[in-house]
Amino acid sequence: MHLRATVAAVSGALALSALALPAAHAADGGPSYRADVAEALARHTPGRTALTATAAPIGDLDVSFSGFRISKAIKVGTATKASTVVTYKLTHGADVDVTDPMFATGPLIYRGPAENPENMQGGDKPATCVETSATTATCKGPVDINPRTTERDLKLYNSQAGTWHGAAIALDFDSEKTALQFGLGSTLVQRNSQLTADAAPEPVRKGKTLTVTGKLSRANWEDHKYHGYTGQSVKLQFRKKGSSTYTTLKTVRTNSTGGLRTTARATADGYYRFSFAGTTTTPAVSAAGDFVDVK
Repeated sequence: MHLRATVAAVSGALALSALALPAAHAADGGPSYRADVAEALARHTPGRTALTATAAPIGDLDVSFSGFRISKAIKVGTATKASTVVTYKLTHGADVDVTDPMFATGPLIYRGPAENPENMQGGDKPATCVETSATTATCKGPVDINPRTTERDLKLYNSQAGTWHGAAIALDFDSEKTALQFGLGSTLVQRNSQLTADAAPEPVRKGKTLTVTGKLSRANWEDHKYHGYTGQSVKLQFRKKGSSTYTTLKTVRTNSTGGLRTTARATADGYYRFSFAGTTTTPAVSAAGDFVDVK
């Protein structure tokens, strides 16, 4: 969510500050929803109602969240917005109407401790909810991450790759009440990876030596370019023509620029590729297979 909010610990409480934006209807998407959420969060400042970050719901709206389900990882590159869908259960008091256009809810993810997150992201639009009983609903909403954002509070830094945690918010604009809950789940926000492979010479005589080169790189969220990922173990794999299965031939490590270079003996027509298993900060990736004709 491109909510304009900074979350910081102040006097042991969670203070939420936001850039002043015009009010909008909760049911609207895009900037209107973002502005509504930012305005609601801004009410919870130390001068008004400071919120202590706990696993239980905080705020004055009778709403709680559970069953938070999010993808295992969100791959964020250098240019395109990365999105995922979150589902969760919302439980509410009898006086809360989740079908009211002045009610809104949405998922959030945050990096760092709930008392003092380094970053918080959410959706461009609110979640949609379907009532399952008089006091429960199932909700589905997006988390959208823009690596090109110019908003200082939402900018991603390379050091923020890794584990993020789940949260959710609910807003009642008529009563100006809110509910916010942290510690609902976790996901990985990862720097997207790229991997290449080139086998030469082509064609090659059977039994001769092939040289396979390539490069492992990953997104840099600070300069919006891809740079070599150094010192990583990468497998050289081969798939014989007519087969659907790759076999690992050896493991090599990337050099100081993310480069790869190794050799293999040509035994049959087939495809050579490099494959990287991934880390918590960088997703797994396999290069496209490079076909070699063996004479």
